[in-house]
Amino acid sequence: MLIYPSIDPVIISFTETIQVRWYGLLYVIGFALAFILMTYRAKRQSWPNWTQDLQFDLFFYIAVGVILGGRVGYGLFYHPEWLIQKPLMLIQVWLPGRSFHGGLVGVILALSYFAWAKKMAFWEVADRVVPFVPIGLACGRLGNFINGELWGRPTDMPWGMVFPHVDGLARHPAQLYGVLLEGGLLFLLLWLFSRRPKPTGAIASLFLLGYGLIRIFEECFRQPDAELGYVAFGWMTQGQLLCIPMVVFGLGYLIWLNKTK
Repeated sequence: MLIYPSIDPVIISFTETIQVRWYGLLYVIGFALAFILMTYRAKRQSWPNWTQDLQFDLFFYIAVGVILGGRVGYGLFYHPEWLIQKPLMLIQVWLPGRSFHGGLVGVILALSYFAWAKKMAFWEVADRVVPFVPIGLACGRLGNFINGELWGRPTDMPWGMVFPHVDGLARHPAQLYGVLLEGGLLFLLLWLFSRRPKPTGAIASLFLLGYGLIRIFEECFRQPDAELGYVAFGWMTQGQLLCIPMVVFGLGYLIWLNKTK
């Protein structure tokens, strides 16, 4: 049995509101690593008409989509009462609370605008971006671990971890499962799959399918959201429910590509 190390989530604090946190720093590191690897891949595969200025613009749009979409999605998917009671909470991006699925919608909208503005095909841009998304996911889950949030369900496995700020039960370190699966495994899968030319949309579809399946599996070990609990069939969480469209679309599009191309 392991004990949660209780890491201070604040690296340095200037005032009560101006702080440097591990969570934010890890996202910056994730974006930086993704940028470096995308630059390497672009040179390796000789992407046509691809420049560093174009890539900087792309990452700016993605950052806006992740931050704003993640916050709005958190409110809509997990706190719908905000719409009526305190709608401004939906755009207060400096407060805790993010949703991957909201961030995904935000990024899709950002990529759509970027592709339109740069006169590129949406699926072409998406295929170039998604192999590097798991880097940010891994950094985000590591940030969740440092924050001591999104802990797992009770377990008697030898790697069960006690989170003293929660209770005295040994629990699955679900955040670290996310680092390994959403980050490591999904990155390896997409990186290898995208090494050779694929039909347009295949890489992005594999991301949707792969993340959806991994997240559905992970949620079997994560403690359900306290404000929602199980939302379907007596065992399915909100995260699992939101992943079903990803799996259906990703798998369906891959099957269609396989038959037509």
